[in-house]
Formats: sequence, structure tokens, C-alpha cells
Amino acid sequence: MNRKQFEKDRGRTKSKRNKIRRQRLANRKRRIEQRLEKRGGPVVPWKPMFQPVNVQYEVAERARGMAYGGIGVIHEMVEEIGLAAAIDRHVHALKLYAPYHESDHVLNIAYNVLCGGRCLEDIELRRNDEVFLDALGTSRIPDPTTAGDFCRRFDPLKIRHLMQAFDESRLKVWARQPQEFFDEAIIDMDGTLVETSGECKEGMDISYNGVWGYHPLIVSLANTQEVLRLVNRSGNRPSHEGAASEADESIALCRRAGFRKILLRGDTDFSQTKHLDRWDQDHVRFIFGMDVTANKHILADDLPADVWELLQRAPRYQVKTKPRRRPANVKQQIVRAREFETIRLVCEEIAEFEYRPTACKQTYRMIVVCKNLVHEKGQMRLFDDYRYFLYITNDRETPACQIVFLANQRCDQENLIGQLKSGVRSLRAPLDSLNSNWAYMVMTSLSWNLKSWWALMLPEQPGRWAERHKEQKRRVLKMQFQTFLNAFVHIPCQIVRTGRRLIYRVLNWNPWQAVFFRLVDVLRC
Repeated sequence: MNRKQFEKDRGRTKSKRNKIRRQRLANRKRRIEQRLEKRGGPVVPWKPMFQPVNVQYEVAERARGMAYGGIGVIHEMVEEIGLAAAIDRHVHALKLYAPYHESDHVLNIAYNVLCGGRCLEDIELRRNDEVFLDALGTSRIPDPTTAGDFCRRFDPLKIRHLMQAFDESRLKVWARQPQEFFDEAIIDMDGTLVETSGECKEGMDISYNGVWGYHPLIVSLANTQEVLRLVNRSGNRPSHEGAASEADESIALCRRAGFRKILLRGDTDFSQTKHLDRWDQDHVRFIFGMDVTANKHILADDLPADVWELLQRAPRYQVKTKPRRRPANVKQQIVRAREFETIRLVCEEIAEFEYRPTACKQTYRMIVVCKNLVHEKGQMRLFDDYRYFLYITNDRETPACQIVFLANQRCDQENLIGQLKSGVRSLRAPLDSLNSNWAYMVMTSLSWNLKSWWALMLPEQPGRWAERHKEQKRRVLKMQFQTFLNAFVHIPCQIVRTGRRLIYRVLNWNPWQAVFFRLVDVLRC
């Protein structure tokens, strides 16, 4: 058989296999939709839906399955983007490989999170799961104690090398994106507190609000919610410490990827005025909050009345069906009945003026938002008040109101930090030193980046399905971590070894499986 006939027969086999898959998925979807119909299935009014059943447990002899069927696709994607090879090439924390490499340790910690693990001790469950080991093509994985010892081998330089290995694979994922993806990179910076109840953790300290622990800095890409840089610091360090150098590394990374514009955003703690001139000369756009000091307050007060405009914000959401009557505000009723003192926003006004920070040689655009407030006690109006919020930017073209809206969108990074804390649980300090906990945070945050890369690897094929595919990619990018796990990783599968193949036989259906199999087809091709 010649090469042409072989490719033709293989194409027929693949087409037949895809047809069978679509038929089985459609059958499962039809059956569950029939069950979920209001009048679907037998209904006995005098009996509850949950009925006692005759349950029996048996140990299967040959059939083997696991609840994390999506981990196979994650592992295929890791191989596709060369992540394991990049880690072994950049990171050298082990003198001997007996038998694990650096990539084995890093992926072991990240996969533990993707399989629902909440701490290092949960690795032991995966380590004793024979089906899980076979599904990843390995004979064994490191135990929790070995994983913790691996994190203790890291110093700041090795952690930098680990993040550079992530960048190498990140660039390969970004290279698959359409041209509009590279219009502008939006880089956000923020710090957060990681509390710990330990007393012997090296590098911990007390923060400004009395919490003991660490104060990591997080630099993320707002376009994809990826963590670009994560730097662990002592608990008493200021938020902006080291942020400029991390921002410079992120800017260089985005320029290597081909982004045509770059925007830096941060709150008032990150308006590092001594770097503004340098970023402006480097054609980097920035929007930072500014503290309302006495001199800036006077400048805003001295603005003429005719330069102020009413700031109109878009509604939080649009009603897709019919407007409903707003329910009674129970909280407001209690506040008024007990005569609590409250502050109510009346309206917002916006204006701008030129301002040159002390550490800068040129002036920038200062946008001021004035919030007109009313102090109330019960139903009695006490007095009127106003407060200023300042934003400094080198953008001379965008309208002032759009600058404010763009700066307010930085609050979405708070959601990212919340996911890293509660969903991924990477912002934890389970080890005994600043550097080991830093390494642990970076390795576990990889599981969040794998979720983002999973979404970015979804193809956007031209044609009548282009808009649907684009919307699916956007929704997966915006998914909460636990929702992503339930949709794409926690899929019950039967694992079958046959010949030279390892077959994941999906045992259930969920609404995201069509998207799941689209990525499976891309990785297999």
C-alpha cells in the first residue's frame, strides 16, 4: 500500500470514529434531557424523588476506571507545548535522578491540584492509585515528603529559571492565537497577604494589619488571566517592592510574543513615579492610581466648574428576558429602622489636569473623579461630602471616562487572586522557609496557567461555527477553577490498555464534552 492510499484509509477511519463519537454523545444528551424535562419519567406525587435502592459494592476484576479522565488531555497538552522538556532544560535542582527529574516533581504538584488535591498530603492518594499511574504512563510518582523536600532545594535563582521555563511554553501557546490576540497586552500588578499560623517559618513577618505570614507580589496578564510572575516576600514588605523589575520582565516577554501595544495597570501603591518617564519613552502605556495628597487635593479644588462632567457608568448587566420587579431591600430597611449612619453615593463627576510628579521630568495626564456623597442617619440627612480619586496616565488620546473604566477593570485581578487562594489554593505556606513556599506557590499556580492554556489551545476554525467557537474559548478562559475541573478534568473514564494504545473510555456526558473532544482532536493531529 502506497503512502497516498494509507492516508486515505486513515482519514476514513478517523471520520468513522468521529461519527460514532458524535452519535454516542447525542444519545447521552438526549437521554439526560428527557430525564430533566418537567414531565419526563414516571412521577408519583406521594413519594419523594430520592428512593431507597438495593446497593451492593463489588471489586471489579478487569475493568478499571478513575474520576480524573481529563488529566490525560492535560498531559497531552504539556507534551505538545514542550513544558516538561523546558523545565528539565532550565531548572537544575537535583544532582542525581533517582529516578525523578525536575519536571516529574513540578508536574506531580500541579497535577495534584488539577485532580482536586488541596494540600501536599493528597499526593499520597494519587500515588496509590494504580489506574491514575497507568493513565499517565508512569510506574510511580513522588510521595508528599519527597515533593516537600524538592521545594526546599530552590533558591531565588532556580525559581526564576522555573518561571522562565513556563514562559518558553507560554510563548508556544500564544503563537497559536489569531492576530487580534496581539493587539494589546494588559499587565496588572497587585500584592496579597498569605496568612500562616506557624511560628517557625523563615521569612515570615507581621503585616500592616497584624496578620503574620508572607506578602507575595502577583503580575498577571488580564487578557488571559495568566500568572506571569509570582514573587514571595516577607509579610511586612510594601506592595510595590520589586514590582518595577517584574513589570519589565513581563513587558519583555510580551514583546517577544509579538504584542503591538502594552498597558500597565496598578493601584495607588504601584504608581512608582521614578519609572514613569522610562516606561513612557519605551512606548508603554500606563494607568496607575494616585494617592490624594494635600497638594493634589488643592489642584482638584481649584479646577473651574465648567471642566467637570457627569460620569455615566454602563449598567452592570443587561436583562436578556423580561424586566422583573426589584425585591424589597431588606438591608436598607434595617439600617433605617436602627438609625445606622451610612454614606450614599449621589453622583460622580470627572475632570482632568496636567501634573508632573516630583520624580518625573515631564508632565502627565491626571484624571480626577469626584464622588458626591451624602451622610445619612436613619431617614435624616446629616451633611454632604465629596471624595477624590486620582489616576495618572500617559495616554493622551483615550477619553477620560474610558481611562477610568479601564482602570476600574483592574479589579478583576482581585478575582484571580481569590481563585489562587480558594480554588487553586496556591497562595499557601505549607513549608518552612520563604524560598520553599515561593517555589510551592509557583508550582501550584502552574495548574491555573494550564487551565488558561487549555482554553487558548481550542481552535477557532473559520466558517459558520467561528462565533460559537470564539465564545466557547472566552467562557472557558473566564471559568472559575472548580467549574473548569468539573467540566474538563473530573470526567469518569475507563482506562483500557490495548496493543500500543492507552484508551480513555468516557463513561458519562456533560454539556462541555463537545468542546472537550475538539481539543482532543487538535492534540491528536
